[in-house]
Amino acid sequence: MMNQFIEFSINHWEMVGVFFAILITLLFVERKNGAEGLTPAAATTLINNEDAVVIDIRPEKEFSTGHITAAINVPATKMKDNLTRLEKHKDAPIIVVCKSGITAGASAKDLQKAGFSKVYKLQGGIAEWQASNLPLVKK
Repeated sequence: MMNQFIEFSINHWEMVGVFFAILITLLFVERKNGAEGLTPAAATTLINNEDAVVIDIRPEKEFSTGHITAAINVPATKMKDNLTRLEKHKDAPIIVVCKSGITAGASAKDLQKAGFSKVYKLQGGIAEWQASNLPLVKK
């Protein structure tokens, strides 16, 4: 198996090089987004044990179809306008949630720049939360 991998790598060094370049870029971008990712299980623990505040950045229409209990809806496009509204949660752990876990990083970074110290993002977003059979509530 290993011999086949080495042979493939030698014969297709360009593809292997491109793969590693993409992998390094992806890791760099993820690290640059700042916030640590949490699995749904880790997020649940943080919510239950440390009173983490969940900020759902999906548009209001999506939020109303189902969200994590006690989540605060602040659409990503309005995050900077709502920082004062969130000020009272500055020292609490914050979990930023989006639809699929892709866009939460940018909003998490905005919160970190605004001085929020414990900011996390939910890996896989609401989709992963649902896939883990965790409950959602509707307004």
